[in-house]
Amino acid sequence: MKKIAYTPIGIIHTPHRTLEDMPIQPSGARNVQGTIEIEDRWVPGLRDLDGFSHVFLIYHLHQTRESALTVTPFLDRQPRGVFATRSPNHPNPLGLSVVRLLAVQENRLTVAGVDILDGTPLLDIKPYVPDFDHDPPVKTGWLEKTAVKAQDKRSDKRFR
Repeated sequence: MKKIAYTPIGIIHTPHRTLEDMPIQPSGARNVQGTIEIEDRWVPGLRDLDGFSHVFLIYHLHQTRESALTVTPFLDRQPRGVFATRSPNHPNPLGLSVVRLLAVQENRLTVAGVDILDGTPLLDIKPYVPDFDHDPPVKTGWLEKTAVKAQDKRSDKRFR
């Protein structure tokens, strides 16, 4: 396969300065605010975004050092296949979060519900549209019994 390369469109700024003690999912950071600084050449693409309440952020997990096909996730003690987890140790270290969009001002977005490390390169923004993106009922596999614990769980050094 041909190699794929992406160019960041901006930087995500958050109060989370280190991986340790950072929320592991947006549900553990519901009221945590951050800002996103978009490079000037991409600012015209922000037009009409302010009409949405939520957006997907797609970003590069720049502190991930290795990938693994089996990991022990934060919410479990049993090793799981990496594709059945939200571990950062995927073959391509991409992050995906749905956040509340509070404001769009020039090249800055203010968001809430941000569980992302400060200084993370932003690759893309897409509007969250419930009619497109939510199709209940859903099954959550092994996470059925533990997903509610994500609100209180914090990161540690396991995925460095």
